[in-house]
Amino acid sequence: MAGTVCITTIILIFGVGSQALDLLKATSVLGDPPSTPKVHCWCSSYPNVTFCSWPEPLPSHPTEYIATYSERDSTADPKMCHLVPPGSSSSALNTEPPSSLSEQLWLCHLPNLKLLTEYILNITAVHSGGSSFHLTSFMLEDIVKPDPPVDVRVSPLTTKHLLVEWSPPPTWTSTDIFPLKYQILYQWEIRGSPKSINLGPFEKTKAELKGLIPGRTYQFQVCAKEMLGLGQCSDWSSPIKITIPTTKL
Repeated sequence: MAGTVCITTIILIFGVGSQALDLLKATSVLGDPPSTPKVHCWCSSYPNVTFCSWPEPLPSHPTEYIATYSERDSTADPKMCHLVPPGSSSSALNTEPPSSLSEQLWLCHLPNLKLLTEYILNITAVHSGGSSFHLTSFMLEDIVKPDPPVDVRVSPLTTKHLLVEWSPPPTWTSTDIFPLKYQILYQWEIRGSPKSINLGPFEKTKAELKGLIPGRTYQFQVCAKEMLGLGQCSDWSSPIKITIPTTKL
């Protein structure tokens, strides 16, 4: 007997060491439901710039999204998240979404969130085959992740001594109230074997490094983290390579 088949699956996932709860639900009507959005949230400028992102599904399944958020303990109606489709200019968003060579990302902007407040985010995917949603909770303080530092510069001072300088991520707009600290990663090779050292934290935007080997090529990168240690360090900055001079400058 022909008819409509409906299948509903619910999975509860508790993050290790986290109070966050993810609720994943898919409903199928006359076909396969859209894939459940795999949502990643981060605060690139504490406390005012928060985004969530998820991959664009395959072109064969045109999908629309409904994104809402609310305070966990509030009785007010959920607010609509500002959706930004894949391909929009990230410069206009004042942030750098997670990079992926194989995926186009949707973005959801959550403005003016409160400090020390737990939020519920609901991303619902809808297409002709049905719907699915991702429901998760978070606090700003747990998802802080600045964008990478910019304008990294490396200047030799002597044959064993150089200066590394950088600028804070321009998207972190409150360095006077919420300052950043930094780490330096420098790498090199010895007989084809990679070596690395991670230094810091540094509160200033420059550091002098000593004891380097003349004639050796080093690669330098810098990451930024909120001064009190909220969240995690940014992605590493673009690498800068320099070969230490063998003669006095």
